[in-house]
Amino acid sequence: MLTAPAAFSMGKQMVHHYWDARLFPLHVLPEIALAKIREDAPSKKVCYIGCGVTTASGRSSIPQGRARRNVVVFGLGGIGLNVIQGARLVGANKIIGVDVNPRASACGTLGMTHFVTQEVGGDLVQHLVSLTDGGADYSFECVGNVDLMRQALECCTVAGACRSSSASRSGGGDQDPAVPAGHGSGVEGTAFGGARGRTDVPRIVDWYMDKKIKSTN
Repeated sequence: MLTAPAAFSMGKQMVHHYWDARLFPLHVLPEIALAKIREDAPSKKVCYIGCGVTTASGRSSIPQGRARRNVVVFGLGGIGLNVIQGARLVGANKIIGVDVNPRASACGTLGMTHFVTQEVGGDLVQHLVSLTDGGADYSFECVGNVDLMRQALECCTVAGACRSSSASRSGGGDQDPAVPAGHGSGVEGTAFGGARGRTDVPRIVDWYMDKKIKSTN
C-alpha cells in the first residue's frame, strides 16, 4: 500500500499522519491534493464540499442518463441530503427520504418528493416497494448501519443498485450484508462518489454558485 511521505519529524523520528491529511497548526499538503476553485465562492460554505458532498453528489452516485428512476435514501444527514440533491440534478423520478427524525420531512426543498419515517407502521421495506411501484432503482444507505444496508437492498428491484457511504469499496467486508434473493445486485461502497477532487470539486462549487444545489448546513 502506497502512502504519502511524512511531512514532520521529531528529532530523527518521523511523525506520521492520517491518510493524506496532515492536521497540524500549519497544513502541509501534497500538490495533487489541492483543487483551485473560483474566487467568489464563500469559503464558509464551500469548505464542506471536500468529503460529504462529493461522496453524495459524485459522478458515480447516480449515473447520468438515468432520468425518471426511483431513488430511496436512508439517513438524511449531510451525506443523505446531498444524495437527494444529486438525484434531483440527474432528473430522478421519485426521491424518497427515510429517517427516524420526523423533522427531516422539511428537507423537501432540496428535491425530496416523499418522506418516510423509520417508525412507519407495518413493514418499512414493503411500504417503500409499494411507494416506488415495485422497488427502487437506486437506494443509498447514508448512516453506516448494516441493518439499514439490508433494508436498502430489500427495497430495490432485482436489477436495482444499493450504495453505502460506509460499505467496503470492493464489497464482501464484515459490514456488508448478504444479498437477499430477488433484491438488488449487492452493496457498493461510494468512496467519495467516484469524484475526482481536482476536477469535480470545482464543478460542485460552480453548481452551488449557480444555485443548482443548496447549502445543507
